[in-house]
Amino acid sequence: MSEPTERRSVKSTRTTFRIIGELEASDGARLTDLADELELAKSTVHQQLSALHEEGYVIKEDGAYQLGLKFLNLGEHVRTRKKVYTLSEPLVEELATKTGERAQFFAEEHGRAIYIHTKQGEHAVQTNRRVGKQRYLHSSAGGKAILAHLPPEKIEAVIERWGLPQETENSHTTREALFADLETIRERGYSLNRAESISGLWSIGVPVIGPDDRPVGSFSISGPRHRMKGTPARDEMVDLLLGTANELELNIAYS
Repeated sequence: MSEPTERRSVKSTRTTFRIIGELEASDGARLTDLADELELAKSTVHQQLSALHEEGYVIKEDGAYQLGLKFLNLGEHVRTRKKVYTLSEPLVEELATKTGERAQFFAEEHGRAIYIHTKQGEHAVQTNRRVGKQRYLHSSAGGKAILAHLPPEKIEAVIERWGLPQETENSHTTREALFADLETIRERGYSLNRAESISGLWSIGVPVIGPDDRPVGSFSISGPRHRMKGTPARDEMVDLLLGTANELELNIAYS
């Protein structure tokens, strides 16, 4: 019996996005390598790439396929479609300038934390965190700041979908440890990431709460452990983050 047309269409769409994801992850690839990595027939991959190339979403350079610049237009549209995204950008730059560390603004989507804006300060540690990159909520300061203020059923749904992957030896891997941390975050108003996603890198995060009392994003500052663990420096960063979040909340409410 042949596969129903609707099911074939969905399968083809999933294949398209698998190919796009692999091209991003591998920074470009040849047809044979893509087929091998995705365990797909070369004819299937070639058909998909040909369609993407025709629509302008893929280019071919030196025998390898790359994602095309047309994705930039989509990305910029997504990053500016909500007022909170545009209002947060200058505040991220200000955080980076004042602290000298790396500052970022996150939003949550489909149970993941997404970088909307990032800015490197004068002394910032270089990492592979870039705009659009997804993070687990449970192992990032910005992610935990959001997670702590989601409804209980939403938190459970996030854990059910993504689990609690161990990115470093300091990551939360049990519900008990995570929920205890989230309770602490709610009580003190900010989150800490003590090398839970990158060894040696600490972060401080605060939520941005919208008019409906739900988190619309979070700010965070990241730096090496020796610069972030000291109480005076940390307290100063917490005050700066809380003030920045409050400014954005007011701008959202009254703009």
